[in-house]
Amino acid sequence: MAEYAIQVNGTRHTVEVDGDTPLLWVLRDELGLTGTKFGCGGGFCRACTVHVDGRASFSCQLRISAVAGRSITTIEGLASDGRHPVQEAWIAEDVPQCGYCQPGQVMSAAALLAENPSPSDEQVEGWMSSNLCRCGTYNRIRAAIARAAKSSGENHA
Repeated sequence: MAEYAIQVNGTRHTVEVDGDTPLLWVLRDELGLTGTKFGCGGGFCRACTVHVDGRASFSCQLRISAVAGRSITTIEGLASDGRHPVQEAWIAEDVPQCGYCQPGQVMSAAALLAENPSPSDEQVEGWMSSNLCRCGTYNRIRAAIARAAKSSGENHA
């Protein structure tokens, strides 16, 4: 075991774990941040999406040794008050059904809008196509992303 320093949601943490431990399990088991979900363990469903240095990343596939010293944002840290434009749009569009995949969906959508504040429908479809939703709320997810993009554009105009 070794010590690894990571910054999660703006707070520096030092964890003592095996270097091959997936970031997902460090977040959940060591830091108690259970918003990030385990879905498939293979990086296929994207339920485990977090931001590493601002980029959408799949925490089930990232080893703690690979993210040491980097900045990580989980669903808990996306907005301190829960009022990130994507989170507000998710509520307004009544997106969640079972809700299990939603943290990964929200984190992916937030990364998309940070990179491209006004994505086309095709760009949204391409970006989000790998995020799996067992309940099939894809139409509401797309509507929420469009709403968040519009809301963010209004706030910056």
